[in-house]
Amino acid sequence: MKDATLEFGASVCGADEAGAGPLAGPVYAAAVILPPGCVIEGLDDSKKLTEKKREALFDVICREAVAYAVASVDEKTIDEINILRARMRAMDEAIKALSPAPELALIDGNRTQGIDGNTRAVIGGDGIYSCIAAASVLAKVSRDRYMYALAEKYPQYAFDKHKGYGTKLHYERLAEFGPCPAHRLTFLKKKHG
Repeated sequence: MKDATLEFGASVCGADEAGAGPLAGPVYAAAVILPPGCVIEGLDDSKKLTEKKREALFDVICREAVAYAVASVDEKTIDEINILRARMRAMDEAIKALSPAPELALIDGNRTQGIDGNTRAVIGGDGIYSCIAAASVLAKVSRDRYMYALAEKYPQYAFDKHKGYGTKLHYERLAEFGPCPAHRLTFLKKKHG
């Protein structure tokens, strides 16, 4: 993992999102500024880590970070503005919530439209820069925790098992119970339309 602060010589945050693809629940994003020279043992792209490892890293990242913030955009807004805009809005909100504000934001992915300020897109950034990897972990853990809470509210959908993704189990429950208020209706139309 590279130290973005040392590479860019500025106050740099990494930003990433989690939950762009699921059929239910919000999209979450996080932004993280790590101090120069900060090494967090075991930090990697959240998709490459076990849930247990992500949970353990969550507290370490929060403790070590100069600043961090998490934001989300709900399923209703996703349906209204589309998932791409919702992802960018969530990252923009997370970055704007940082104090101190970063001089540069490294955004995981290939675009930065909809995010204010000095930004740079980094394809595969969550596997390159530690600040983006840290953001990916915070976003993923925060979203998973939300989906566990949603599972208690709507137990019939088993959100704790699939986190809202389009698994066989999720489609079976949708067929049996229909959508609940947490579902992204535009996503269901694409899948069933």
